[in-house]
Amino acid sequence: MYDKIVKRLFDILISSISLVLLSPILFIVGLLVRVKLGKPIIFAQDRVGRIDKKTGEERIFKLYKFRSMTEEKDENGNYLPKEVRLTPFGKKLRATSLDELPELINILKGDMSLVGPRPLLIKYIPLYTPEQRKRHLVRPGLTGYAQVNGRNAITWEKKFEYDVEYTKIISFITDLKILLKTIKTVLKKDGIGYGESDTMEEFKGGVQ
Repeated sequence: MYDKIVKRLFDILISSISLVLLSPILFIVGLLVRVKLGKPIIFAQDRVGRIDKKTGEERIFKLYKFRSMTEEKDENGNYLPKEVRLTPFGKKLRATSLDELPELINILKGDMSLVGPRPLLIKYIPLYTPEQRKRHLVRPGLTGYAQVNGRNAITWEKKFEYDVEYTKIISFITDLKILLKTIKTVLKKDGIGYGESDTMEEFKGGVQ
């Protein structure tokens, strides 16, 4: 009942109100991105959503974020490593999680939820174990159980364990606790980096 109806209504209500109240911040951040990094302001990328019960396959959607990296490429036209393209401004944007605000649009559209496993890259789909793939039984979220239990500072294996665990304990109280803990985590900037890197290492598959 909660996952099918109440959770969605809650998502629509909170994302709508947030987009209105945070519109000045969205405008300012967008302007700063334009000045610091140029065009495009919004980074859009295909991500994996909830498993469609009819097809049994994951839904694919466009995730929106404020751009935090430059578009620098090498002589062959390939993007330079993320660590090179992530500017000091981009690091601050990620540290404050302000780059995530456009995802409120994804939540309003129904691609995502306020709380759920983070939406990851399409190329990871064939790399999951059957157990890890269960993370897609619910809508991906702006924040999630893994994000309040280590964020990018924990291994992929542990992150997926938290994601799958969330699908089993999903409830209004659980979501409320995660949202409140997220505010604390963001303010303290816990688990922003991964080791000595400012970007999460790629998932290679299976257990790591």
